[in-house]
Order: sequence, then structure tokens, then C-alpha cells
Amino acid sequence: MAGALPDGEPVPTDGSLPREATERVGANGFAVYVHVPFCASRCGYCDFNTYTASELGGGAGRDEYAGTVLSELSLAAKVIQPKQVDTVFVGGGTPTLLPADDLARILEGVDRTWGLAPDAEVTTEANPESVDLSYLGKLRAAGFTRISLGMQSAADNVLRVLDRRHTAGRAPQAALEAREAGFEHVNLDLIYGTPGETPDDFDRSLRTVIDAGVDHVSAYALIVEDGTRMATRMRRGELPYPEDDVAADRYLAAEERLTAAGFAWYEVSNWAKKGGECRHNMLYWTGADWWGLGPGAHSHVGGVRWWNVKHPSSYAARLAAGESPGLAREILTGEDRHMEDVMLRVRLAEGIPLKRVDEAAAARALADGLLDEGAYAEGRLALTLRGRLLADAVIRDVI
Repeated sequence: MAGALPDGEPVPTDGSLPREATERVGANGFAVYVHVPFCASRCGYCDFNTYTASELGGGAGRDEYAGTVLSELSLAAKVIQPKQVDTVFVGGGTPTLLPADDLARILEGVDRTWGLAPDAEVTTEANPESVDLSYLGKLRAAGFTRISLGMQSAADNVLRVLDRRHTAGRAPQAALEAREAGFEHVNLDLIYGTPGETPDDFDRSLRTVIDAGVDHVSAYALIVEDGTRMATRMRRGELPYPEDDVAADRYLAAEERLTAAGFAWYEVSNWAKKGGECRHNMLYWTGADWWGLGPGAHSHVGGVRWWNVKHPSSYAARLAAGESPGLAREILTGEDRHMEDVMLRVRLAEGIPLKRVDEAAAARALADGLLDEGAYAEGRLALTLRGRLLADAVIRDVI
């Protein structure tokens, strides 16, 4: 047996889990994540586990992909049997580079294997240029209920810096098409703080998502990851680095605009109209179990977390040999699970019970105006608007 890996222990070839991890699988909800690693091109800021067609081969291409994912699902069925699947999320990459029929096959496989809850939320991510009304109609007919479109900005100059392929007008048009196709929930993603973005650019982005009639908006500050094309350009001095003060200004603008339009924040970077919250992400943030299918996908069941091999060719080869694609795993201690629970729940609008955190640190945060006084009086830690701007610092202090 191989020695322990630097960042985890080996996963058994059959993917089996300790008995204590599977005894109450799904007790707090159960989700399935499907990673689709294909992209038409690589965006300059992205460090996700994605590949263009020229980087793949050996059974790892798009044509075979649905069948390979279903092979992992067959293996998973021998390891756990949750009562039902509450949510499914297909992410990437660009999942909608696969034919709609392939995404439907994968969803059907999940339902056949574990059973979708009658009210299951089923989401796919999509790039705006990768879908049209016909494609969206097929997804909706297959049982997808939610779509998340990567808009990023309504300013063409910002999209060029981000190396996005779609035009500024395509994302809101795709959102309208999703509504026409019958999608109950539509999300648009924004990135703010891109070099060259002006306050007017971001204001136009906010007005665009509101006018598109979506019920959910995600807005994230640009993060420059090592190894990306954007990081290289910044090191060369071709682009300025993002500024914290600018990011804070953009966040405040998002809060003001979205709140006035009937959205409410429910997680630091996410706003929704009533009933539009992403249930899949809420399961992540509140300690549910999930199985991640696909290369590089992470899973968590009963305090055991594992991650698959990253390259699609290696992923396909392991499954073809009848072996788990799991690369390594870790068994979380009680302290690990507590720390992660605090890190995630503090970011939620509902907050976390004060008894779960360092109450002296919480009292200091309250005095600094970072916590909601009403929630604090009820025994909960919940962030104020200022607290959201400093959420990472609050989390570090109260763990």
C-alpha cells in the first residue's frame, strides 16, 4: 500500500468509506456535484480545473464524458445509499459545451441511482454564448430547474481584460431566453474590481442584471491567482493589481442597487429575491454531505473529504480499470469540522449561535459595529454591512 500522500491519505481502490462515515449519510441533506472540465478557451483570470479540446485525448474528450461520469456514479452507488438527492449542481468549466442530451443522461443516472427528491433543485452553470433557446428548452425538459450564467460584466472593455468571449449584451439575452424556456430560477454572476473597470461600468452591470429579470445575483471581487495569464500580466506591469478600497466601493454599490431592486443578501457574495436562494450552495454552507463526480471534484461524507485525480485522462483511465478516481482523502477531526462550520456560517445572513464562537471576540466585533445588535441580543452572531466588508477578519477573530 502506498504511503500517505503529502496532503492526504490514499483512497481505497473501491472508494469505500469508514462505516461511521456512512451511517447517517444525508442526515443534514445530500447533494451531487458534477464537474465538466471543458472550456472553449481559457479566461485569463481562471485557475479552475479546466481544459480546452487541444489539451485532451485518450478517452477524456467530450464525446465519452457522460459515460465516464456515469461509471463513477456506479462506483459511488456501491459506497453509499442516501435516502434521496436534494440538489444537483453541474459546474465547470463550461457544462453546456456538452450536448444537452448528455447532461440529461447524467441527471437521469443520478435519479436512477439515488433518487431525486420530488422538489430537487437541479442547476447547471453556462457561458452565455454556449446556449440558445432550443438548448435551454432541452435542459428544462430534462428536469433542470436553475441556471447560472457567467456574465461577469456589462462593459465590453472589462470583458476583454477578463478574456471573456461573449459580448456585453449576450448574458442578459441568455437570461431572458432561460426564462422563456421555463427556468424557474436564473442567476447572473458578476466580477468586480477588474483593472480598468470604472464605477459607471459596474453600475451598468448592476442595472443590466436587474433589468434582465433574474432572481439571483452573485458578485465576487476579482482574485488574481498565481499561474494565471492575468497574474503574469500584472507581474509584468501590463495591468494594475486590484485595490481593496475599490472592491469595497463596488460591494457597497451592489448592496445598494440590489436591495433597492428587491434582492436580499443571504451570503456575503450572494443576493436573491424571496425563494431564489441557491439551495445547493446552502447545503455546502450548512454541513451537508455531497458526492463530487468528475476530474478534480471534491466530496464530503460524514466527516471524510476526498478529491479526484485532476486530469480527465487519468480520471477516465482509473474508471476504465474499475478503480476509484479518488486521489487522496482526509478524515476531519471535531476541531476541523467546527472551524469549517464557523467559517461558512458566519458568512450567512442568518449567522451562527454565539455559543459556537469565541464570545469575547464576538463582543469586540459587536462594539466595533461589525455585528447586528438585534441578532446578538437573541444569541446569534450576524454580520452588519460593515461586518460583511470585513468578514474574513471577523471569522479569524471568532474561531
